[in-house]
Amino acid sequence: MVPEAAAGGLTSLEVLRQVDSGPRGLTDAEAERRIATFGENTLPDRRPVSWPRLFGRSLRDPFTAVLLCLGLVSATVASWGTACVILCLVVVSGVLRTSGEYRADRSMAALRALVATTATVLRRAERDQSPEEREIPVADLVPGDVVRLGAGDLVPADVRLLRASGLSVRQAALTGESAPVPKAAADLPGPRRRTGVFEQPHLCFQGSSVASGSATAVVVATGARTRFAAAHGLAGRRGPSAFDRSVQGISWILIRFMLLTPPLVLMANAALRGRGLETLPFAVAVAVGLTPEMLPVIVTTCLARGASLLARTHGVIVKRLPALHDLGAVDVLCLDKTGTLTEDRPVLDRALGADGRAAPEALHWAAVNSWWTLQLAELPAADPLDDAILDAVGEDEALRHDGVAALPFDPVRRLATAVVRAPGGLGTHTLVVKGAVEAVLERCVLDDAERERLLALAAREADGGLRLLAVATAERPARTRAYTPADERGLTFRGFLTLRDALAPTAATALRDLADSGITVKILTGDHPGTAVRACRELGIGTDGVLAPDRIDVLIPDHIDVLTADRIDTLTDAELAQTARHTAVFARCTPEHKARITAALRAGGHTTGFLGDGVNDLPALRAADVGIAPRAAVDVVRESADVVLADKDLTAIGHAVLAGRHSSGNIATYLRVTLSSNLGNVIAMLAAGLLLPFLPMLPAQVLVQNLCFDAAQLAFAYERPHRALLRRPTVLRPRAFLRFITGFGALNALADLATFLVLALALHGPGGVDDQAVFHSGWFTENLLTQALVMLLLRTGRRRAEGGMPGPVGLSVAALAAVGLLLPLSPLGLLLGMTALPGLYYLLLAVVLGSYAAALGVLRGRWAGQP
Repeated sequence: MVPEAAAGGLTSLEVLRQVDSGPRGLTDAEAERRIATFGENTLPDRRPVSWPRLFGRSLRDPFTAVLLCLGLVSATVASWGTACVILCLVVVSGVLRTSGEYRADRSMAALRALVATTATVLRRAERDQSPEEREIPVADLVPGDVVRLGAGDLVPADVRLLRASGLSVRQAALTGESAPVPKAAADLPGPRRRTGVFEQPHLCFQGSSVASGSATAVVVATGARTRFAAAHGLAGRRGPSAFDRSVQGISWILIRFMLLTPPLVLMANAALRGRGLETLPFAVAVAVGLTPEMLPVIVTTCLARGASLLARTHGVIVKRLPALHDLGAVDVLCLDKTGTLTEDRPVLDRALGADGRAAPEALHWAAVNSWWTLQLAELPAADPLDDAILDAVGEDEALRHDGVAALPFDPVRRLATAVVRAPGGLGTHTLVVKGAVEAVLERCVLDDAERERLLALAAREADGGLRLLAVATAERPARTRAYTPADERGLTFRGFLTLRDALAPTAATALRDLADSGITVKILTGDHPGTAVRACRELGIGTDGVLAPDRIDVLIPDHIDVLTADRIDTLTDAELAQTARHTAVFARCTPEHKARITAALRAGGHTTGFLGDGVNDLPALRAADVGIAPRAAVDVVRESADVVLADKDLTAIGHAVLAGRHSSGNIATYLRVTLSSNLGNVIAMLAAGLLLPFLPMLPAQVLVQNLCFDAAQLAFAYERPHRALLRRPTVLRPRAFLRFITGFGALNALADLATFLVLALALHGPGGVDDQAVFHSGWFTENLLTQALVMLLLRTGRRRAEGGMPGPVGLSVAALAAVGLLLPLSPLGLLLGMTALPGLYYLLLAVVLGSYAAALGVLRGRWAGQP
């Protein structure tokens, strides 16, 4: 890439010098040397990672790695049942994760689908020969080649226009904006205002297509050096998402417990009971008992059900399952206003005269200009501004005149002129000129003071977020000679037209729903700050991006914090993170600015979502916790996004957020229940192991108990969370979980130890029954019943399903309780070393369970509202 040329800061002659070329193009020998230097004009290839390698990466997760280590230790001590169960869970977890990653990143193939295969280039065999047009593979283009572009062509590389005629290009693949953009080859006089590189009228970029007109251009960048490839490269690899951070935080807490448990069991039994390595299987079983072995299965089931429901009911596709959790945790949503808050079309606001009052005459002449420019200039499609004017006035207004000629708009003149004849005005033609305010006023007959006053009036309207056009006319004697831009002088000013972006019909309702859900909306746009602020005011987005509580059809509030790109460039990352918290609108943003703002919000502790549809949105999509794209987005963006919407509609995002909170709420409930119960059981087992002359439970019994409890908790994947949980972001906070499981785990341990006292004091040595078998059976039954109570009382879902029948958790709790009561009486119980229990035990156990349930209810009330 030639940096200066690609940035658009040089004239066409300077660009040709930079790339060492000329209007006649390169010779064959020069092209061969350059292709050896710059390489082929192809996008960089990424070798796909093999499935086995991805599976190996999945085992690097700390939680999965510890499970695998426990399985190996179990196999070492010949505890084959425990080892097989753990190994199966590790394999299932790895397969689920690998399958998702294997399908995730195919964006490079989509990029290639947008790139042309051949290009028309000027080449010469020798330097002194005349150039000839050749059709060559796009891969053979090099910087310095001169190419020809026509309607329907894909731009084969980044180019600087040398000549152009009526050229307009579609840059949706780069910017997400669907309207064709006019381009011109002329060097613009004076200093350039700061704009995005895609807005430069004399530059065209790989990935865009020619909508109309023709051009000759010089190639300034090819291959991986193009903006198209660079935009994808900027995306990089996303860092850990909110889901990854939460799961890793909880995993490391469990890892510390699990690594400490086996040594503590071995040392305590050796010191107090003189036991050696024969207690190692029990120590491993205790460590496994602390582990939520079903976590991968529960998480995947919850997220998969939510994703399936979204796809069926709202057409929302969740490509990366953990992204559904991230959607539920999102508290900041970043988006551009176009296509979400506003439609991709302008609407007429009003017509103003020179005195700032309504001027119907200005609107009349603007409609005449729009209609006859469209009819006589043979444009491929009407300009959106002309459509807005004609929609407001109608065609009848324009048909009162007869069209004579038209000079279409171009980005150098910034004007469009229609020449018409009024009915009965055979000897007079009227030039109707419409265009940029400065361009029209400098062609009007005005003194300097009046011109400055009108410019100030236009500036005030523009600062209010309106787009302005100026309209002027001139009378000329009728003639047959063609009209040229030189005739656009000596005009009479008629007035201004103000236009605004049409609000999306669902935006107001969707914004209110997002605000009610605790989500702050941030606007990241390349537009003028006033344009974005006006849309926010009309929709009621306040200072912090939250919907105002009162009516949304009035201009509120009086002040909205705005941060422009110039200011962003002066801030450090820490300063930007602090400033972004209270800023609703970020204007004049480049792709790099959007990515930096999104990353700053994440660094500030927010879970961020980003909605985008152009290649320029890729860096921000990857910087966010969850990237969202509409189905109509560019292929590469759609492939890189985590969530794909049926339409670019905030309402669909609201549905996805609720589904994410639904799934995340169930996952959080599972973790709370299983970790607190497991921790209580482990504490009780450690204490009992030190006080008893035998193991409190055999390793096989511990394993069966864990499997029964884990299987019962699959019901949480089908639970319907309480409505209150859907009103706020759902975040799995490791510290909050640690406090929760410590408190409830201690209570659970007390219940287990109370059962130990019942067994040790009241039922010691009952009539010829083996003491160990009685103890094992009694504690097995009590553990499953207390776990059933924990499931029932700590769940956050609705208590009953539709029709008054017990929900899935209620049925699962009943089944778990039945297993706890009946398994010791069954032949399988006998194989596991258990036996029937005396009736007195059940009476005493009922007292323990009743006291435990009452204490659980009290403690649950104190912890209400914890995440």
